[in-house]
Amino acid sequence: MSLPTRAVVFDPATRKTQLQTLTLAEPVADQVQVKIVATGVCHSDLHIVDGDWPVDTPLVLGHEGAGVVEAVGPLVRDVRVGDHVVLSWFAPCRRCDACAAGRAWLCANTTATANTLPDGSTPYAEDVLPFLGVGTFSEYVVVPEAAAITVADDVPLDVASLIGCAVTTGVGAVTNTAGVRPGESGVVIGVGGVGQAAVLGLALVGADPIVAVDLSGPRLELASELGATHTLRGDDPALAERVLEITGGAHHVFEAIGRVPTIESMPGLLRAGGQAVIVGMTGFDASVSLNPFDLADRGISVLGCNYGSSVPSVDFPRIAALHRSGRLPLSRLVGSGGTLDDVERAFADLRAGAGLRTVLRP
Repeated sequence: MSLPTRAVVFDPATRKTQLQTLTLAEPVADQVQVKIVATGVCHSDLHIVDGDWPVDTPLVLGHEGAGVVEAVGPLVRDVRVGDHVVLSWFAPCRRCDACAAGRAWLCANTTATANTLPDGSTPYAEDVLPFLGVGTFSEYVVVPEAAAITVADDVPLDVASLIGCAVTTGVGAVTNTAGVRPGESGVVIGVGGVGQAAVLGLALVGADPIVAVDLSGPRLELASELGATHTLRGDDPALAERVLEITGGAHHVFEAIGRVPTIESMPGLLRAGGQAVIVGMTGFDASVSLNPFDLADRGISVLGCNYGSSVPSVDFPRIAALHRSGRLPLSRLVGSGGTLDDVERAFADLRAGAGLRTVLRP
Protein backbone atom coordinates (compact mmCIF):
# COMPACT_ATOMS: atom_id res chain seq x y z
CA MET A 1 0.00 0.00 0.00
CA SER A 2 1.09 3.59 -0.60
CA LEU A 3 2.30 5.61 2.38
CA PRO A 4 2.06 9.32 3.22
CA THR A 5 5.40 10.92 4.05
CA ARG A 6 6.36 14.45 5.07
CA ALA A 7 9.27 15.66 2.99
CA VAL A 8 11.30 18.79 2.18
CA VAL A 9 10.61 19.62 -1.48
CA PHE A 10 12.64 22.12 -3.47
CA ASP A 11 10.68 23.82 -6.25
CA PRO A 12 12.98 25.16 -9.01
CA ALA A 13 10.24 27.47 -10.26
CA THR A 14 10.12 29.43 -7.00
CA ARG A 15 13.63 28.50 -5.76
CA LYS A 16 12.10 27.73 -2.37
CA THR A 17 11.85 24.70 -0.11
CA GLN A 18 8.59 23.63 1.46
CA LEU A 19 7.46 20.82 3.73
CA GLN A 20 4.87 18.76 1.89
CA THR A 21 3.05 15.49 2.45
CA LEU A 22 3.69 13.20 -0.50
CA THR A 23 2.39 9.76 -1.41
CA LEU A 24 5.13 7.13 -1.44
CA ALA A 25 4.59 3.92 -3.39
CA GLU A 26 5.17 0.53 -1.79
CA PRO A 27 8.44 -1.20 -2.68
CA VAL A 28 8.37 -3.49 -5.72
CA ALA A 29 10.95 -5.77 -7.36
CA ASP A 30 14.33 -5.12 -5.64
CA GLN A 31 13.22 -1.99 -3.80
CA VAL A 32 13.45 -1.31 -0.06
CA GLN A 33 11.28 0.95 2.10
CA VAL A 34 13.22 2.68 4.88
CA LYS A 35 12.01 4.78 7.79
CA ILE A 36 14.55 7.60 7.99
CA VAL A 37 15.84 8.12 11.52
CA ALA A 38 18.65 10.59 10.81
CA THR A 39 19.76 12.61 7.80
CA GLY A 40 22.72 14.96 7.49
CA VAL A 41 22.53 18.31 5.71
CA CYS A 42 25.27 18.43 3.08
CA HIS A 43 26.63 21.18 0.86
CA SER A 44 25.40 19.25 -2.18
CA ASP A 45 21.83 19.94 -1.03
CA LEU A 46 22.75 23.62 -0.76
CA HIS A 47 24.16 23.56 -4.30
CA ILE A 48 20.65 22.70 -5.50
CA VAL A 49 18.93 25.37 -3.39
CA ASP A 50 21.43 28.08 -4.34
CA GLY A 51 21.24 27.27 -8.06
CA ASP A 52 24.82 26.04 -8.48
CA TRP A 53 23.40 22.78 -9.83
CA PRO A 54 20.36 23.70 -11.94
CA VAL A 55 17.35 21.36 -11.95
CA ASP A 56 14.00 21.65 -13.70
CA THR A 57 11.86 19.25 -11.63
CA PRO A 58 10.84 19.52 -7.98
CA LEU A 59 13.10 17.43 -5.76
CA VAL A 60 12.86 15.88 -2.33
CA LEU A 61 16.21 17.03 -0.99
CA GLY A 62 18.65 15.08 1.17
CA HIS A 63 21.04 12.26 0.34
CA GLU A 64 22.92 11.50 3.58
CA GLY A 65 20.63 9.25 5.56
CA ALA A 66 20.21 6.20 7.75
CA GLY A 67 17.23 4.36 9.11
CA VAL A 68 15.40 1.09 9.60
CA VAL A 69 14.00 -1.16 6.87
CA GLU A 70 10.21 -1.43 7.10
CA ALA A 71 9.33 -3.34 3.91
CA VAL A 72 11.07 -5.01 0.97
CA GLY A 73 10.13 -5.96 -2.56
CA PRO A 74 9.91 -9.60 -3.67
CA LEU A 75 13.28 -9.58 -5.45
CA VAL A 76 15.29 -8.24 -2.51
CA ARG A 77 17.86 -10.86 -1.49
CA ASP A 78 20.12 -9.53 1.29
CA VAL A 79 18.27 -6.79 3.19
CA ARG A 80 15.66 -7.75 5.80
CA VAL A 81 12.87 -5.92 7.60
CA GLY A 82 14.33 -4.46 10.80
CA ASP A 83 17.84 -4.03 9.41
CA HIS A 84 19.63 -0.78 10.16
CA VAL A 85 20.87 0.67 6.88
CA VAL A 86 22.96 3.53 5.58
CA LEU A 87 21.77 4.90 2.25
CA SER A 88 24.16 5.25 -0.67
CA TRP A 89 23.35 8.19 -2.95
CA PHE A 90 25.28 6.61 -5.83
CA ALA A 91 23.57 3.24 -6.11
CA PRO A 92 25.69 1.14 -8.51
CA CYS A 93 24.24 -1.20 -11.11
CA ARG A 94 26.71 -3.95 -10.06
CA ARG A 95 26.95 -5.10 -13.71
CA CYS A 96 28.91 -2.57 -15.79
CA ASP A 97 32.66 -2.82 -16.42
CA ALA A 98 33.46 -0.35 -13.63
CA CYS A 99 31.35 -2.21 -11.07
CA ALA A 100 32.80 -5.56 -12.16
CA ALA A 101 36.29 -4.10 -11.68
CA GLY A 102 35.45 -3.04 -8.11
CA ARG A 103 35.10 0.64 -8.97
CA ALA A 104 31.45 1.21 -8.09
CA TRP A 105 31.98 4.97 -7.77
CA LEU A 106 32.44 5.06 -11.56
CA CYS A 107 29.31 3.02 -12.35
CA ALA A 108 28.25 3.74 -15.92
CA ASN A 109 24.59 2.85 -15.43
CA THR A 110 23.58 4.49 -12.17
CA THR A 111 20.58 6.79 -12.45
CA ALA A 112 21.38 8.58 -9.20
CA THR A 113 22.57 11.75 -10.93
CA ALA A 114 19.29 11.81 -12.88
CA ASN A 115 17.48 11.82 -9.49
CA THR A 116 15.45 8.70 -10.25
CA LEU A 117 15.18 5.06 -9.30
CA PRO A 118 17.13 2.65 -11.56
CA ASP A 119 14.16 2.17 -13.90
CA GLY A 120 13.87 5.93 -14.43
CA SER A 121 10.79 6.29 -12.24
CA THR A 122 10.01 8.21 -9.07
CA PRO A 123 8.61 6.52 -5.95
CA TYR A 124 6.11 9.35 -5.45
CA ALA A 125 2.61 9.70 -6.85
CA GLU A 126 3.32 13.41 -7.32
CA ASP A 127 5.55 14.99 -9.98
CA VAL A 128 8.54 15.02 -7.65
CA LEU A 129 11.90 13.25 -7.86
CA PRO A 130 14.21 12.02 -5.05
CA PHE A 131 17.52 13.89 -5.03
CA LEU A 132 20.28 11.50 -6.11
CA GLY A 133 17.76 8.69 -6.08
CA VAL A 134 17.24 8.72 -2.31
CA GLY A 135 15.71 12.04 -1.14
CA THR A 136 16.41 11.55 2.57
CA PHE A 137 14.75 14.75 3.86
CA SER A 138 11.64 12.64 4.30
CA GLU A 139 10.02 10.43 6.90
CA TYR A 140 10.16 7.43 4.57
CA VAL A 141 11.98 6.57 1.35
CA VAL A 142 11.91 3.80 -1.24
CA VAL A 143 15.31 2.98 -2.75
CA PRO A 144 16.91 0.14 -4.69
CA GLU A 145 18.50 -2.58 -2.61
CA ALA A 146 21.92 -1.50 -3.91
CA ALA A 147 21.41 1.81 -2.07
CA ALA A 148 20.56 0.26 1.32
CA ILE A 149 23.73 -0.93 3.06
CA THR A 150 23.30 -2.86 6.31
CA VAL A 151 25.35 -1.83 9.34
CA ALA A 152 25.48 -3.14 12.90
CA ASP A 153 22.50 -2.18 15.05
CA ASP A 154 24.74 -0.67 17.75
CA VAL A 155 26.05 2.07 15.42
CA PRO A 156 24.06 5.22 16.34
CA LEU A 157 21.95 6.17 13.36
CA ASP A 158 22.98 9.84 13.51
CA VAL A 159 26.58 8.65 13.09
CA ALA A 160 25.51 6.12 10.46
CA SER A 161 23.84 8.83 8.40
CA LEU A 162 27.16 10.67 8.02
CA ILE A 163 28.77 7.48 6.71
CA GLY A 164 26.37 7.85 3.79
CA CYS A 165 28.25 10.84 2.40
CA ALA A 166 30.62 13.08 4.38
CA VAL A 167 32.56 10.39 6.22
CA THR A 168 32.94 8.00 3.31
CA THR A 169 33.97 10.87 1.04
CA GLY A 170 36.55 12.32 3.44
CA VAL A 171 38.02 9.08 4.77
CA GLY A 172 37.90 7.50 1.31
CA ALA A 173 39.71 10.46 -0.24
CA VAL A 174 42.65 9.60 2.02
CA THR A 175 42.57 5.81 2.01
CA ASN A 176 41.19 5.04 -1.45
CA THR A 177 41.74 7.98 -3.80
CA ALA A 178 45.12 9.21 -2.56
CA GLY A 179 46.39 6.02 -0.92
CA VAL A 180 48.20 7.97 1.81
CA ARG A 181 50.95 5.98 3.52
CA PRO A 182 52.20 6.23 7.12
CA GLY A 183 54.55 9.15 7.65
CA GLU A 184 53.41 11.10 4.59
CA SER A 185 52.21 14.66 5.09
CA GLY A 186 48.66 15.79 4.42
CA VAL A 187 46.98 19.18 4.20
CA VAL A 188 43.19 19.53 4.37
CA ILE A 189 41.75 22.81 3.10
CA GLY A 190 38.30 23.29 4.59
CA VAL A 191 37.40 21.28 7.67
CA GLY A 192 33.63 21.10 7.53
CA GLY A 193 32.05 17.66 7.59
CA VAL A 194 34.04 16.17 4.72
CA GLY A 195 37.27 17.89 5.71
CA GLN A 196 37.05 16.70 9.32
CA ALA A 197 36.52 13.17 8.01
CA ALA A 198 39.66 13.59 5.89
CA VAL A 199 41.58 14.63 9.03
CA LEU A 200 40.29 11.48 10.74
CA GLY A 201 41.39 9.44 7.72
CA LEU A 202 44.88 10.93 7.80
CA ALA A 203 45.19 10.18 11.50
CA LEU A 204 43.90 6.65 10.90
CA VAL A 205 46.64 5.83 8.37
CA GLY A 206 49.43 7.47 10.40
CA ALA A 207 50.06 10.55 8.26
CA ASP A 208 52.42 13.14 9.73
CA PRO A 209 52.28 16.09 9.82
CA ILE A 210 48.56 16.75 9.32
CA VAL A 211 47.69 20.38 8.57
CA ALA A 212 44.10 21.65 8.79
CA VAL A 213 43.16 24.94 7.11
CA ASP A 214 39.91 26.82 7.70
CA LEU A 215 38.44 30.21 8.59
CA SER A 216 36.54 28.90 11.62
CA GLY A 217 38.30 28.80 14.96
CA PRO A 218 35.98 26.14 16.43
CA ARG A 219 36.42 23.91 13.39
CA LEU A 220 40.19 24.21 13.62
CA GLU A 221 40.02 23.34 17.33
CA LEU A 222 38.04 20.19 16.53
CA ALA A 223 40.47 19.26 13.74
CA SER A 224 43.29 19.48 16.27
CA GLU A 225 41.40 17.19 18.64
CA LEU A 226 40.77 14.71 15.80
CA GLY A 227 44.43 14.42 14.82
CA ALA A 228 45.64 17.56 13.04
CA THR A 229 49.16 18.36 14.22
CA HIS A 230 48.97 21.94 12.92
CA THR A 231 46.07 24.34 12.21
CA LEU A 232 46.25 27.40 9.99
CA ARG A 233 43.85 30.18 9.10
CA GLY A 234 42.78 30.12 5.47
CA ASP A 235 43.01 33.91 5.26
CA ASP A 236 46.63 34.01 6.45
CA PRO A 237 48.50 35.90 3.66
CA ALA A 238 51.53 33.72 4.38
CA LEU A 239 49.54 30.46 4.24
CA ALA A 240 51.62 28.84 1.49
CA GLU A 241 54.86 29.71 3.24
CA ARG A 242 53.58 28.29 6.52
CA VAL A 243 52.50 25.02 4.87
CA LEU A 244 55.87 24.65 3.14
CA GLU A 245 57.68 25.39 6.39
CA ILE A 246 55.69 22.73 8.27
CA THR A 247 55.72 20.01 5.61
CA GLY A 248 58.69 20.78 3.37
CA GLY A 249 56.07 20.61 0.64
CA ALA A 250 53.13 18.33 1.31
CA HIS A 251 52.79 14.83 -0.09
CA HIS A 252 49.01 15.29 -0.34
CA VAL A 253 46.66 18.28 -0.32
CA PHE A 254 42.90 17.76 -0.08
CA GLU A 255 40.53 20.56 -1.07
CA ALA A 256 37.20 19.92 0.67
CA ILE A 257 35.36 23.16 -0.10
CA GLY A 258 34.82 23.29 -3.85
CA ARG A 259 36.17 26.82 -4.38
CA VAL A 260 38.15 27.75 -7.48
CA PRO A 261 40.82 29.87 -5.67
CA THR A 262 41.63 27.14 -3.16
CA ILE A 263 41.80 24.47 -5.86
CA GLU A 264 44.19 26.66 -7.83
CA SER A 265 46.38 27.09 -4.73
CA MET A 266 47.00 23.38 -4.18
CA PRO A 267 50.02 22.80 -6.47
CA GLY A 268 51.90 25.56 -4.64
CA LEU A 269 51.58 23.63 -1.37
CA LEU A 270 52.98 20.37 -2.74
CA ARG A 271 56.44 18.86 -3.03
CA ALA A 272 57.64 17.32 -6.28
CA GLY A 273 55.60 14.18 -6.93
CA GLY A 274 52.81 15.33 -4.63
CA GLN A 275 49.08 14.86 -5.14
CA ALA A 276 46.34 17.49 -5.24
CA VAL A 277 43.02 15.80 -4.49
CA ILE A 278 39.82 17.67 -5.40
CA VAL A 279 37.19 16.49 -2.94
CA GLY A 280 34.83 19.48 -2.64
CA MET A 281 32.20 19.82 -5.35
CA THR A 282 32.10 23.06 -7.35
CA GLY A 283 29.29 24.48 -9.42
CA PHE A 284 28.71 22.74 -12.76
CA ASP A 285 30.28 25.52 -14.82
CA ALA A 286 33.35 26.19 -12.67
CA SER A 287 36.80 26.06 -14.26
CA VAL A 288 40.26 26.41 -12.77
CA SER A 289 43.61 27.61 -14.08
CA LEU A 290 46.64 25.42 -13.42
CA ASN A 291 50.16 25.72 -14.83
CA PRO A 292 50.73 22.62 -16.98
CA PHE A 293 54.50 23.15 -17.14
CA ASP A 294 54.70 23.17 -13.36
CA LEU A 295 52.56 20.03 -13.09
CA ALA A 296 54.73 18.18 -15.61
CA ASP A 297 58.06 19.55 -14.38
CA ARG A 298 57.43 18.60 -10.76
CA GLY A 299 55.42 15.46 -11.45
CA ILE A 300 52.34 16.80 -9.67
CA SER A 301 49.17 14.70 -9.87
CA VAL A 302 45.69 16.25 -9.78
CA LEU A 303 43.10 13.68 -8.71
CA GLY A 304 39.33 13.93 -8.73
CA CYS A 305 37.60 12.23 -5.82
CA ASN A 306 34.03 11.05 -6.31
CA TYR A 307 32.41 9.65 -3.14
CA GLY A 308 35.81 8.79 -1.69
CA SER A 309 36.40 6.27 -4.51
CA SER A 310 34.22 3.97 -2.42
CA VAL A 311 32.32 0.74 -2.90
CA PRO A 312 29.44 1.35 -0.46
CA SER A 313 28.73 -2.31 0.25
CA VAL A 314 32.38 -2.72 1.30
CA ASP A 315 33.33 0.68 2.69
CA PHE A 316 30.22 1.51 4.74
CA PRO A 317 30.46 -1.59 7.00
CA ARG A 318 34.24 -1.15 7.24
CA ILE A 319 33.94 2.45 8.37
CA ALA A 320 31.16 1.52 10.81
CA ALA A 321 33.42 -1.18 12.27
CA LEU A 322 36.27 1.30 12.68
CA HIS A 323 33.90 3.60 14.55
CA ARG A 324 32.77 0.75 16.82
CA SER A 325 36.41 -0.08 17.60
CA GLY A 326 37.16 3.53 18.55
CA ARG A 327 39.63 4.10 15.71
CA LEU A 328 37.26 6.51 13.93
CA PRO A 329 35.44 8.62 16.55
CA LEU A 330 32.69 9.67 14.17
CA SER A 331 30.34 10.88 16.89
CA ARG A 332 32.62 13.93 17.18
CA LEU A 333 31.42 15.01 13.72
CA VAL A 334 27.73 15.17 14.64
CA GLY A 335 26.66 18.75 15.16
CA SER A 336 23.32 20.35 15.97
CA GLY A 337 20.09 18.43 15.60
CA GLY A 338 16.57 19.32 14.64
CA THR A 339 13.65 18.17 12.53
CA LEU A 340 12.71 18.70 8.90
CA ASP A 341 11.28 22.07 9.97
CA ASP A 342 14.84 23.23 10.69
CA VAL A 343 16.30 22.68 7.24
CA GLU A 344 16.56 26.38 6.36
CA ARG A 345 18.48 27.06 9.55
CA ALA A 346 20.85 24.24 8.61
CA PHE A 347 21.34 25.75 5.14
CA ALA A 348 22.11 29.13 6.73
CA ASP A 349 24.78 27.51 8.91
CA LEU A 350 26.32 25.90 5.81
CA ARG A 351 26.46 29.23 3.99
CA ALA A 352 28.12 30.82 7.02
CA GLY A 353 30.57 27.94 7.50
CA ALA A 354 29.35 27.64 11.08
CA GLY A 355 29.14 24.61 13.30
CA LEU A 356 29.46 20.92 12.53
CA ARG A 357 27.23 18.65 10.46
CA THR A 358 23.56 19.29 11.20
CA VAL A 359 21.68 15.99 11.52
CA LEU A 360 17.90 16.14 11.23
CA ARG A 361 15.51 13.56 12.62
CA PRO A 362 12.36 13.43 10.51
